[in-house]
Amino acid sequence: MDISNKKHFLTVKDHSVSKETFDLYHDETMDMLVTYPQPSLDTLGKYYESVDYISHTDSKRSLFEIAYHFVKSIALKNKLELINSLQPAKGRILDIGAGTGDFLSVAKQNGWQAVGVEPSDKAKAIALKKEVVFVEDTAELENQSFDVISMWHVLEHVPNLDNQIKELKRLLKPNGSLIVAVPNFKSFDAKYYGAFWAAYDVPIHFWHFSKKAIKTLFEREGMELEKVLPMKFDSFYVSLLSEKYKFGKMNFLSAVFLGLQSNLKAKRNFEYSSHIYVLKNK
Repeated sequence: MDISNKKHFLTVKDHSVSKETFDLYHDETMDMLVTYPQPSLDTLGKYYESVDYISHTDSKRSLFEIAYHFVKSIALKNKLELINSLQPAKGRILDIGAGTGDFLSVAKQNGWQAVGVEPSDKAKAIALKKEVVFVEDTAELENQSFDVISMWHVLEHVPNLDNQIKELKRLLKPNGSLIVAVPNFKSFDAKYYGAFWAAYDVPIHFWHFSKKAIKTLFEREGMELEKVLPMKFDSFYVSLLSEKYKFGKMNFLSAVFLGLQSNLKAKRNFEYSSHIYVLKNK
């Protein structure tokens, strides 16, 4: 990766697995951050080997995990309402990075023809018990075959960003909807925690997006940004982990206070901890 035309932004530690440090560089033209160096595909897997990688488990071992799954149940209802509002005539939906399959399971129960892609064998094994249908690779799927494609906190994990966006364009029907949820490095909680902000999550997060970056990246492939929605729960979840990284323990009261503060500030500047981007294939 060429970083010669990018400005150094921050040095961040992999707090959860390797304890290695990585640099973030700011692409000023796109207004996005790039992780450097980025691990090769051969070594990437080891950086996911954390017992705390909560999206790949259904376990409820702690108060934190119990709270996470409670919030997830609310989020699933909101996600279903969103896709139903975008495409009232329920058709085919593809969820890339389907995790343990909860979203696809809910969509299927609501009448959608649901298909998932998930690289983690551990997460996929849990999802298969919920009768979720998977393909190994999107290359197996036909052109323009989905009404909705969703990527919930997945795009930041994709090594080749340009290729992934082209593939989304290939798979989406004309006037189909694309839903992309990603962290926002311009949020108040990101600025407050700095190098300890958990949503940097280096090196498995290759890219760190702003609203401008998402709009520009997808416009290049003929997909128009229709709306940006807040993910208000994310500020609390991310702040809890950030407290752990900064102080060695989850300070619940501090995290709740910071989460509230971040959401209140975002009411004015619309820079929430994470955003949902709804794009239409033109």
